[in-house]
Amino acid sequence: MTRKDIGELLVAHKAIAPEQLAQAREVQRSAPGDIGRIIADLGFATDKQVTKARAEVMGVQFVDLNTARVDQAAVNVVPERMAKQHNLIAISKNGTKLIVAIADPNNPIAMQDLRLTTGCQIIPALATEEDIQDAIRRNYRAGEDGLPVPVGMTSPSMAPDSNISALIASYGAREDTSDEDVEAMTKVAEEAPIIRIAHTVILQAIRDGASDIHVEPDRRGVRVRYRIDGVLHETMSVPKYIQAPLISRLKIMAEMNIAERRVPQDGRIPIRHEGKDYDMRVSCLPTIYGEKIVMRILDKSSVLLGMSKLGFSPEDQAQIEELTIQPNGMFLSTGPTGSGKTTTQYSVLHKINSVEKNIITIEDPVEYQLGGISQVQVNRKAGLTFATALRSFLRQDPDIIMVGEMRDLETAEIAVEASLTGHLVLSTLHTNDAPSAVYRMVDMGVEPYLISATVIGVLAQRLARRNCSNCKVPFQVPTAELSRFGFKPNNPDDEVTLYRGQGCEACRHTGYKGRIGIYELMRINDEIAELVVRRAPLADIREAAKANGMHELKEDGLWKVLEGITTPEEVMRVVFTAGH
Repeated sequence: MTRKDIGELLVAHKAIAPEQLAQAREVQRSAPGDIGRIIADLGFATDKQVTKARAEVMGVQFVDLNTARVDQAAVNVVPERMAKQHNLIAISKNGTKLIVAIADPNNPIAMQDLRLTTGCQIIPALATEEDIQDAIRRNYRAGEDGLPVPVGMTSPSMAPDSNISALIASYGAREDTSDEDVEAMTKVAEEAPIIRIAHTVILQAIRDGASDIHVEPDRRGVRVRYRIDGVLHETMSVPKYIQAPLISRLKIMAEMNIAERRVPQDGRIPIRHEGKDYDMRVSCLPTIYGEKIVMRILDKSSVLLGMSKLGFSPEDQAQIEELTIQPNGMFLSTGPTGSGKTTTQYSVLHKINSVEKNIITIEDPVEYQLGGISQVQVNRKAGLTFATALRSFLRQDPDIIMVGEMRDLETAEIAVEASLTGHLVLSTLHTNDAPSAVYRMVDMGVEPYLISATVIGVLAQRLARRNCSNCKVPFQVPTAELSRFGFKPNNPDDEVTLYRGQGCEACRHTGYKGRIGIYELMRINDEIAELVVRRAPLADIREAAKANGMHELKEDGLWKVLEGITTPEEVMRVVFTAGH
């Protein structure tokens, strides 16, 4: 009997359709990789479904760590450092037999380390990477190496504690320290309970997958909120007397002036946690109730995931890859703040980066550091602006230039000049959709004929929350309810099967976990270029772009809804605006 591969098994189990497997094979031909990983990245099947199929192909047991019982005695046999290093967790032990949930049982180094360390016969079971990481966090108490400690700082010999109330009680109520008494402020900020509270706030945010931490004083206390998958959630509240030492502690970590409480300040906290590097951009803002701290958590590994994990359809990904290997031209990413534009641009740079290309970027600030690329940060105090840097770039023999954002006419004109003189230019704009980008440049003062001669493509994008793979269930809706997305059913009374998360521990009972991009790619052809030069109405450019193959944001959102990746409500939340 012929042995099926993962893709064929998923089709046989009706987890994906044959057409989806064909699309995944097409992506695999252009970007070779594991077919199961590609299917999951495209959102056709969940990581759990792919891992189950992989276990069947490999002839090993699959274990769902969200429901399986994990024996603490077995966990204790494997050191935490080894579990994190190889992404595995022991789940049961019978005599000398140790069953270990692992993401890659074909890893010979992991198997050898386990045998030598435990002295047991290792029986591997397959589980998803995410479930293993969650199980490690649940079953090992974070020790000294689990603390999110700023690089170069000494870790206190204590673990962060999820019991904030106990930490607050151990600190006790205090009188406010004078703003002018810097020595006293520093002293209270260095006390063990305050350090542990600050570390707990940061560590819990990283564990919850938050992108931002908000520490917000109000009349009676301090509210701590995390932005998870684009939505703020209140996670804890601390008494008013904790406010000054906690804020001072965070400011010390970010190397801010703790004595200055009247003006905004910015800082950074580099962190290494569980083998991963994070960079926290910290902003301090004086409010009527005290200083508010917002910390943006940047996972340096997130931009190295590859374009296939950002949620592009195979067609759009192929077109973007074709556009970004052009020797010259301008490729723009557009969308509101927080829509993932920078991540997309970095992913493109990572894809096209090679030893043969000289790539230079000018950013404000440099969010992620990429090897092999010269990255320059704006420094207005020193006179280094986007425009002055771009002028110097043209004397640096570049092949590809990335401009963090085109904010003014001077920057736009130099970027256009760079494009005309044989360079590929990547940049971002703030517009609601792809066709509007050309008119935004016209509003800035760029001549339409220069836009038509340089811009080769515009990508508009949004970020929508993914359905939680752990609690996702099907439901039926009339096809008529999808008409606002441009869906045209043969019979409006027909029903279609969609999916949504019911809510569970894994997704904090929201029904969503993780985010995926929704895109609108406009390629500039001769017809669109002529319309731009003639300053034709925006509606005409949009129709020409659609005739040239552009799928609008709502259409890409509909595709992801029909594939069970997200919900209609989520697409409406991020795509639809008043009057559209």
